[in-house]
Amino acid sequence: MLFIETDSPPPFYREKLTPAKRTQLDQWFIGHRTQERYLKRFEQFDKQGYLSPKWHWAAFFVTLPWLLYRKRYMDALVYSVAGWSFIQLNIVIALVTVEFVAMSYIPNAYQMPLRVGIAAIIWLFWSFMVARWTDAYYYRMARREIADVIDDYPRDEAAQKAHLRREGGVSLFGLGLGFGFFVFALLVINVQFLPIYAKPKENEVLFNAYDIAKTTQNRVALRYQQTGACPTDLPLNFDEQQVRVRITTQAAGAETDCAVVATIQNVHFPIRYLNDHMLVFYHQPSSDNWQCISSLNKELAPPNCNTD
Repeated sequence: MLFIETDSPPPFYREKLTPAKRTQLDQWFIGHRTQERYLKRFEQFDKQGYLSPKWHWAAFFVTLPWLLYRKRYMDALVYSVAGWSFIQLNIVIALVTVEFVAMSYIPNAYQMPLRVGIAAIIWLFWSFMVARWTDAYYYRMARREIADVIDDYPRDEAAQKAHLRREGGVSLFGLGLGFGFFVFALLVINVQFLPIYAKPKENEVLFNAYDIAKTTQNRVALRYQQTGACPTDLPLNFDEQQVRVRITTQAAGAETDCAVVATIQNVHFPIRYLNDHMLVFYHQPSSDNWQCISSLNKELAPPNCNTD
């Protein structure tokens, strides 16, 4: 689509056709949907004698469904394989370059938005280029099919009409197939690929939360032994913004006179589900031992912590 001839006259153009006959053939190929728009575009290309970029909103937002909707099945396959592979290759090259050259200088909070931004810019650039040449591409397809029917059925209008309506027009099935593919791709990303990225992030946050809570509990336990009271005013010096720690004499779900409560916070996509979950180390007055409970489920909670 991006490598269309811009020769004069346009490819497959049949000069001997009368304007009325050309319009009739175009109507049969385009079908009733947005016929006026495409007839206007085709007339512009015919008059100027060469192909040029024109804007096409549907191709910008949903190129694959548009190709399937317009029955360009083989082109849709090529676009989805070669086109998307080209986009992905460029995204990978850009991300790897930035990862090694600049990512270590970027604060953690901006690293993921930067990665998403790079991928989005490359994808938008590709969509922009496709959208500029889609009308020229569709015009070329129409002229090719019309040239074929003139050669194959030079005097048989019924056969010409049947051929162009079969090869042109629109397909609601193709449109549904295109959007169905997008839904399937999103499900695959959500089920298969997103957890691959999320799991290390999840482990990092949980490890930090447990480490901070356990370290605080050790300090509190030592002070408790020395004073016999819960040191609720013990200063806590942690730079970790994703874990909030407090020392209290009460804890939900535990009989205690002293507890360290670590709450996970400020965690972003794709592990936002960890926000507001807690790890609680609490002192048992009856046995003078410290126990751990967690609001996390059994899969995520530390091995020695009971779940609520």
